[in-house]
Amino acid sequence: MKKFISIIALCSSFLFLMVSFPSTSSACSCAEQPSVEDEFEQSKAVFSGKVIEIKENRSINGSLAKSVLFDVSKTWKGVNETQVIITTGVSDGDCGIDFIVGEEYLVYASESTMYGESALVSIICDRTAELQTLQDDLTILGGGKTPVNKVDLANELDSNQFYLIGAMVILVVLIVFFIVKKRKKA
Repeated sequence: MKKFISIIALCSSFLFLMVSFPSTSSACSCAEQPSVEDEFEQSKAVFSGKVIEIKENRSINGSLAKSVLFDVSKTWKGVNETQVIITTGVSDGDCGIDFIVGEEYLVYASESTMYGESALVSIICDRTAELQTLQDDLTILGGGKTPVNKVDLANELDSNQFYLIGAMVILVVLIVFFIVKKRKKA
């Protein structure tokens, strides 16, 4: 019975450690919003599109973020595909945009490692907002282009699950190691 309790305690400890990676965060504070021209120049990608899926992810360094999958309708810069994934924080405290599935947005995104690995990132300090509220931006940007490369990125949103699977495999290996070691001592 003591072995069983030890194994349960060990498993619980590892699961607790798995779920509670420390994540760094800081309050988001934005200076004055840049002009359309400045934001366009600073951005790696500028596009309009509808949010079709949102997933929260924890990166290997412990950062919590959201991956947002868009169906791209028009592109002005950096995106030629029919779908694109951008990353943002989970709340405005970590600069995250509260995207809503089914809504259309004009997105200004930059390449950043702000939420872990390098990705296209859009934050509340950017001009990114619901498309209907940015008609002035659209007038300045012009008509845009329709993306030409048809892609389906829905499976890409699940890529961070590999970290969890890897961690679970390590946990099982450690448990088996400790069980075998205990049996050899007995």
